[in-house]
Amino acid sequence: MRKLMSILLLLSILAGLTAGCLSGGSAQPVNEDPLDTSGRTVSTTPDNTAFDFHKANRRFAFDIFRQISEEDGNENIFISPLSISTALTMAYQGAGSTTKEAMAKALGYSGVSTEELNKSYRKLLDHLKKADKKVELNISNSIWIRDGVPVNEAFLKTNKSIFDTKAAVMDFSKDSTVDAINKWINESTKGRIQKMIEPPINGEVIMYLINAIYFKGQWSDRFDKDMTFSSIFNSGNGKKADVMMMSRKGTIEYASGDNYKAVRLPYGKGKTAMYVVLPDEDVPMDEFVAGLQPDFWDELTGSLTKTDDVILQIPRFKLEYGIKELKDSLSVLGMGEAFSDEADFSGIRENTYISSVMHKAVIEVNEEGSEAAGVTAVEAKLTSAAEPISFIADRPFIFAIADEDTGTILFLGKLVVM
Repeated sequence: MRKLMSILLLLSILAGLTAGCLSGGSAQPVNEDPLDTSGRTVSTTPDNTAFDFHKANRRFAFDIFRQISEEDGNENIFISPLSISTALTMAYQGAGSTTKEAMAKALGYSGVSTEELNKSYRKLLDHLKKADKKVELNISNSIWIRDGVPVNEAFLKTNKSIFDTKAAVMDFSKDSTVDAINKWINESTKGRIQKMIEPPINGEVIMYLINAIYFKGQWSDRFDKDMTFSSIFNSGNGKKADVMMMSRKGTIEYASGDNYKAVRLPYGKGKTAMYVVLPDEDVPMDEFVAGLQPDFWDELTGSLTKTDDVILQIPRFKLEYGIKELKDSLSVLGMGEAFSDEADFSGIRENTYISSVMHKAVIEVNEEGSEAAGVTAVEAKLTSAAEPISFIADRPFIFAIADEDTGTILFLGKLVVM
């Protein structure tokens, strides 16, 4: 059950985030700060990079999911790939040299200029705000900066322009700052995720770049609660679990592949949907997940057809995943330099690296529809650059007065007490 739910849930989020127009809100303000300045207006005219951009996002979604699945074995997994990639792309705006190349490779941005990438991202975010009154999707972004740490204005302006990011300069030594960050997360996810940061904040942390996504949609064709019944779910660990199985029969978009079958369950006006993929009984889940590639998504969506008299049964469930540290997973995908002292984030400020990428996601699926939230927090620190030379005579010392021409010591002393 646990691994099966993992792949089904990932595909549902991918469907919801790539399918069509959604309604939603922009990021809520952190505070009114001089750094929170308006950026340039970005054109939303269609361009030739849109398809490649979406395919890159799907490729990253499968890549990070496969890696996490390999690490977590038989555990349930639920992530928001868009939340992860958005938070990292916010940091990407300040990356340079080989660090930028490594991030581009992992995120699927190789060969695309930052300008074209940002144009595509702005189009996507604008698109996801568009009307489907029966579906709610809120995407919020924020940057939290340690008071006294200078940050490049151009970096903040770009994030404001592309991601509608709100910036706040805060005293990281105070627990109230942690409370403010967690309050923003709580509000941005409608209470589904209440806390990500624990006090006290490490003294080396200079910045958090945070993305929060909240989704709530009702099925276009709801399940009748009277048809829900108690059943048995055969978990991947060989055990059996009691579940409440939702059920309906009718015309459903259905597909059958070489080693799986799948259905599409739309939300609201049908512009977003959950895709439920069921591997064949003789196909191990880890083997199936290992084979996930962007082409699989094209195959699945291209083979769906409306089919009459389909008996559909899926369990009612809740799932909470994380807080998951993604640094190791992202390093395997090629982003390791971003987490080292060799990192180049000079577009943010000198001597900066990403110290942590934390992710948490939750979902509830029932007869009415689905509610899900995901948060990604990118933590940045200063690299271990050479310490400045200092001389602080706050303990016993020797002193002398000497003749400069001859080197003759005229006076010599030792100060021990004051």
